[in-house]
Amino acid sequence: MKDIKWGIMGCGGIANTFATSLRALETGTLLAGASRTPGRAAAFAKKHGMERVYTDYESLVMDPDVEAVYIATTHNFHYENIKLCLEHGKHVLCEKPFTVNAAQTEELIKLARKNNRFMMEAVWTRFLPAIKKLQELLAEGVIGEVRTVKADFSIEGGFPPEHRLRNKALAGGALLDLGIYPITFASLIFGEQPSRIQSSVVLGDTGVDDRSFYLFDYEGGRHAMLSSSFTHHVPTEGMVCGTKGYIRVPHFLGATEFSIYRAGEDKPEIFKLPYGAGENFKFEIAHAMECMTAKKRESSILPPAETLAIMQTMDTLRAQWGLQYEGE
Repeated sequence: MKDIKWGIMGCGGIANTFATSLRALETGTLLAGASRTPGRAAAFAKKHGMERVYTDYESLVMDPDVEAVYIATTHNFHYENIKLCLEHGKHVLCEKPFTVNAAQTEELIKLARKNNRFMMEAVWTRFLPAIKKLQELLAEGVIGEVRTVKADFSIEGGFPPEHRLRNKALAGGALLDLGIYPITFASLIFGEQPSRIQSSVVLGDTGVDDRSFYLFDYEGGRHAMLSSSFTHHVPTEGMVCGTKGYIRVPHFLGATEFSIYRAGEDKPEIFKLPYGAGENFKFEIAHAMECMTAKKRESSILPPAETLAIMQTMDTLRAQWGLQYEGE
């Protein structure tokens, strides 16, 4: 695999996970980073041994040695940040959600293809060994025909109104930041988007969805019951229910194990596929670099068409709630 030289756009908390995950791989170099917040990129460079520091994103994408850019800015900036990278010939790995809406995603897919650049949404769940093993076993019929998926991702942190989760100007809300994970989990299991979408929402005082609940219908009488929130605590767990048993996936978005409960058996079969602390993103980064090295412009695990489909599903949900962001 080629030693890809990376730049980071936005040097906040999640960028730290990218840096430690990249360091856990045998190839790939964190060359440069940019932040518009004074001093943040310099502090990040000192912490992670990054060679070059920029205080604006334009300088980062004009660096001829930077081959790929990981985008770790807030949701509202993803579209313009990805576009800037593509226009300057950089490959892109952008943190989820890829953009604010499907129209933005569709435009960027066309631009990436036009400029012959690799572009992928960073949804680390899809690349985890435990999730890949789960998909393999389901394909083998380990619990028969899958009928129902349940998943919730909720947190409660007493977030102030200006926090990105509650800030409408930053495209905040539970759906785009948290709900994308349960929706992704259902998509991983069923391999398609729902044929019918029903939902319920609690809009908070800042105008974004504090809590949201989704009931998806699929062909063949299959269902997904999903939810997300940043106002209360709920176990972060995925459940896959079939005709011959069910599977529990603790902390499904960062899965390291799952348990298979077969009908008629007393004890579950447990699969454990852990990864190192702070190495959460190494599997998606490795996959992205493999694609770049092979000159593939689209991922086989998370192609742009899947990113677009998930975004269209979330657009439908927001339309049901009347939730729009600035510029839409």
